[in-house]
Amino acid sequence: MKSWRLRCSTPALAGVVLCGVLLSGCATPPQSAALQRSWPAQLPQQVLLDQVPFHPQEDLLCGPATLAMVAQAAGASATPEQLTPQVYLPGRQGALQTEMLAATRRQGLVAYPLTPDLQTVLTEVASGQPVLVLQNLSLPFKPMWHYAVVVGYDRTKQQVVLHSGTTARLVMPMSTFENTWARSSHWAMRASRPDQLPVTAQPDDWAVAVSALERSSPQAARTAYATGLQKWPQHRISLLGLGNTAYGLGQRAEAAQAFEATTRAHPEFADAWNNLAQVRLELGQLPAAQQAARQAVALGGVRLANYQTLLSSIDNKLAASQAAGTR
Repeated sequence: MKSWRLRCSTPALAGVVLCGVLLSGCATPPQSAALQRSWPAQLPQQVLLDQVPFHPQEDLLCGPATLAMVAQAAGASATPEQLTPQVYLPGRQGALQTEMLAATRRQGLVAYPLTPDLQTVLTEVASGQPVLVLQNLSLPFKPMWHYAVVVGYDRTKQQVVLHSGTTARLVMPMSTFENTWARSSHWAMRASRPDQLPVTAQPDDWAVAVSALERSSPQAARTAYATGLQKWPQHRISLLGLGNTAYGLGQRAEAAQAFEATTRAHPEFADAWNNLAQVRLELGQLPAAQQAARQAVALGGVRLANYQTLLSSIDNKLAASQAAGTR
């Protein structure tokens, strides 16, 4: 993921952006043009999310302000003041995307980067969820980076509606929005509740986003894995993640059930067999642990040495247990 030096700007600089568009011949950018030619049948013609909170940007604090908006829309209580020390970097006079993602996770939310596609952003907004975006409100050679929140659009008028800077529901031409957004490589993010999938979510991308939540909010991560599995019941990383989060929460029996489900759905998945062996060992189920560990070793892979170490430990414990039983 790219990170940029950010200096939050205000939409009053849109005139500079428009000059840049004019210099390029006023050509409609490709994604907006594609939507003009063929509007997706499932998208409403017009959407406005009038319940999304608005926090006016102060000084260079567009990062905390916009993050508070999407976090509160997802049910969190974070304020711009609380988020400022988490995301604002004084030396850079702004917030990098990595800090924005991490701060989202600290709220117990899934920070889900969207695919770099305007239709994806509009689809999420049409589902009732705001989208946080990064724009460059100036020209590429002299960037003025700015976070904003997409809260609506109008197909007929070819407009996007943003909470931006000091203006709630700022109306911007869709082509201008795309041009400014494209300069950040179309960076966009959903702050999603763990029990609510983004409508455009893909299984691997969701699992990656949830895995980043495990350390700060393991219970939220467990819920998010379970949410993904409702739609993709055999997704192996989500199955494994469900077991790992249960294990991290000290719920060994639940972890064993998740790992067993993983091995049934994906018998070739050595990591799942190894994790199942570890949990069975800790539950005192030595013969079952040995069986799972042997399967992991037989499958091999880049972590074969780890599998062999666990199997050796189980073999020793089982031998000691059997010897004690014969005395």
